[in-house]
Amino acid sequence: MHVLVIGASRGIGFEFVKQYREAGHQVTATARDEASLQKLKGLGAKALPLELLDAKSCAGLAWQLDGLQFDTLWINAGVFGADVAAPTPPTQAEFDLVMHTNVLGPMRVLPALTDCLAQNAKLALVSSRMGSMGARTSPNAWLYRASKAAANSVLKDASIAFGGRATCVAFHPGWVKTDMGGSQADLTPAEAVSSMRQVLDGLGFQDNGRFLNFDGKPLPW
Repeated sequence: MHVLVIGASRGIGFEFVKQYREAGHQVTATARDEASLQKLKGLGAKALPLELLDAKSCAGLAWQLDGLQFDTLWINAGVFGADVAAPTPPTQAEFDLVMHTNVLGPMRVLPALTDCLAQNAKLALVSSRMGSMGARTSPNAWLYRASKAAANSVLKDASIAFGGRATCVAFHPGWVKTDMGGSQADLTPAEAVSSMRQVLDGLGFQDNGRFLNFDGKPLPW
């Protein structure tokens, strides 16, 4: 199996690469800086430079992937940004950083993946339960919430565009002990990634366009 991980510098993305390599799979992964690229190469992955905030870098992803076919694809890159609650507005710079990374990033990457999907491929976006409007009970971190709700919309559209060829889903990874999640979180990256991998492996075309918890339970959009 050939796996692609977009956004593998650290945390959940790096753990995906680690686990898939330990399972003996071929892995291609992206990172922003040279140190992270070297770490990925150390795991035996094919490491590609990618900066989601740079349109030219994203445009160059297609030729870096030319000729490759992926059975499993994870789009993981994301930032939390300013922790402001409604109705306090974020600054322009705060808005641009979060929206460009979490929403425009996947929209720039997905076209490069069109010719790289193996038949019956599985494509997953690492999203967040905080993007759910149906399950929302708090107005905190409303910039991050808005970005993940928009990212979920991007994934839903991808599921329609790639329907019949790939199964596309969004995942809430749980509250994970990463730089974003903090040390008090419930899950280690290893636990979250292991669970999401197992769930994704068991999905089929009937699951296309779903929003799932890390343990496979459905989440409302």
